[in-house]
This record gives sequence, C-alpha cells and structure tokens, in this order.
Amino acid sequence: MSDAPLKGWNHTPNVPLQVSPFFQWPPRPLRMLAWVWGSWFFITERLIIVAIACISFYWFQPPLAQTQSFAFGWIAEMFIRNVVLMTCVAGGLHLYFYTFTKQGQKLKYDPRPLMKNGRQFTLGGQIRDNMFWTIASGVTVWTAYEVLMFWALANGYAPMLTWAAHPVWFVALFLLIPVWESFYFYWIHRFLHIPFFYRHVHALHHRNINVGPWSGMAMHPVEHLIFLGSVLIHFVVAAHPVHILFHLQYYALTAATTHTGFEGMVIKDRNRLKLGTFHHQMHHRYFECNYGSLELPWDKWFGSFHDGTVESDAKIRERRKKFTNGVK
Repeated sequence: MSDAPLKGWNHTPNVPLQVSPFFQWPPRPLRMLAWVWGSWFFITERLIIVAIACISFYWFQPPLAQTQSFAFGWIAEMFIRNVVLMTCVAGGLHLYFYTFTKQGQKLKYDPRPLMKNGRQFTLGGQIRDNMFWTIASGVTVWTAYEVLMFWALANGYAPMLTWAAHPVWFVALFLLIPVWESFYFYWIHRFLHIPFFYRHVHALHHRNINVGPWSGMAMHPVEHLIFLGSVLIHFVVAAHPVHILFHLQYYALTAATTHTGFEGMVIKDRNRLKLGTFHHQMHHRYFECNYGSLELPWDKWFGSFHDGTVESDAKIRERRKKFTNGVK
C-alpha cells in the first residue's frame, strides 16, 4: 500500500520514482550505462538541443569577431533567432498537445485543462501570461547572456575551448552541462522558496499549478537573471561558442519541454520522446518538494523528495505543515 501511486492524477509513471543509479547502492554499472544512454540516445531532448546548437552556430550566429563590439544588428539577429526557437518549441508543443489535442489524455499528468482565464495571471489568462513572460523577459535575458558570453569570448575575457586542442573535453562538456544544471537548479530553487523571494519573485512562476509548454520560462525577470545565470560558469570553465549556445538553449528550451504536462510524445502507441517529468509536475502541485531533478539526489538528502507514492505524500504533507507553522 505504501508504494501505491497517488490519486488525483490522470497518469503517473512507475513509482516510487528513482534517482540516478550513480547515487544508488550497491553500484550497478549496467543501470548507470542505461541511464546515460537513455538520457542521450537516440531521440532525446539533449541530443536534439545539441543539434539545434550546432545549426545555430554554423548558420544563425554572427561571426565571433563581429561580437567584439556591441552593435544593434548582431544582437537583434540573436534575439530574433531565440524568439523563433522558443516559439517553435513551446508553441509547437502547445499546438500539438493542447490546441489540436493530437495525443488526447495519453500520458497527461493532470486531468484538468489549462486555465483560459484567471485574475492571478498577467493579461487575464494562463497562456497569454506565460507567453508574455517567456518572450518579453525570458528570451530577452537569454539573449543578453548570450551577448555577454560571446562578447567575453571574442575579447578574451572568458577562456576559449577548441576541438583541435581538447577533443575529449569538448565532447565531455556537452555531457556535463546538464549535470551542472541539476546542481545549480536545486540550490537556486531552494533560494527562491525563501518566503521573501518566493512572494516577490518565484510566485509568478507558481501561478501555474497545472503546467503547459509556455509555463516553463514564465518567470519574473529577476528569476530569469538567476536561472539563466548558470552560464556565467564559463568565465571559469573554458567553452567553445557552440557550448554557450547549447548551455542556454538547454536551459531555456527544456524549461518548455519539461513543463509540457505530458510524460512524452506518443507515436504508434509508444512514448518516442520523453518530455515532462512527474517529479517536477508534483512540485507545481505540492510546492514544498522536488526542488531539483532526478539527476542528483539533493531532494533525497535534504528530505524534500516526493517519489510519487502515498507514503511519500503523507511525509511531504507533514513537512508542509511544519513549514506553515514555522517549525524547522
């Protein structure tokens, strides 16, 4: 009974949810290999975004030499590219899952529809609110960080990595950026749940109790600055321009995919592309749990892990009562 799935959901994955096998005992090398393989191959978010980053770099990115000096032209070019990318990903997923309901309720976590109207939302509706904050603030901050990093690389203020000099590290960095994201996201997320910052900043994102593709980057501008600020690590860790593109595209675009509200895209009765995570979907409903991801077990170590079972739900509810009553 303790491992029974929660009620009130249209779909739940197999529970209890498990963190990465790299942090399970005893070590199981085959599970570790399967975890890495499943995260990257063959049709996965990460590999798709590597491809998008490469295409962006070779065909839609101003030459590095041009970015030595700030100029409206090349900055606008990058901004337009990012608007198109976000619109294609978030907008495309929204059309597929919610406008044309191509998948119906298959693999949809929350049985409820998105909120068309609501006074808590900017512009009076969830989708309009989410699109506004994603484009007006999210894409703007995303582009600003790209501009900063390309300018820094072009002027030698940030260390440059090249394939010719370090081919192994060049490839490894693609694998490590998502791990860094998991580490960074947990800690900034806990920070944003401090009552003052939650009330004045993070609450905007949590208007979305039931999430859709546009919800992922629907944040307060201050949260965008913090969230996307993870790329500043490349002032210390050398990177190639394509890594900078991948880093920020991974953060921005997977924010849309992981908030899809569906576990994945079903093609010929199979989940062919994993998308939304139940782990984070529960965070939007229950708030005081699952601040990180399954990549690193911070939530397990600090008592905020909800594994999707009835037993875990009871523990999290008790934890919420303690927070509400001011008891640590």
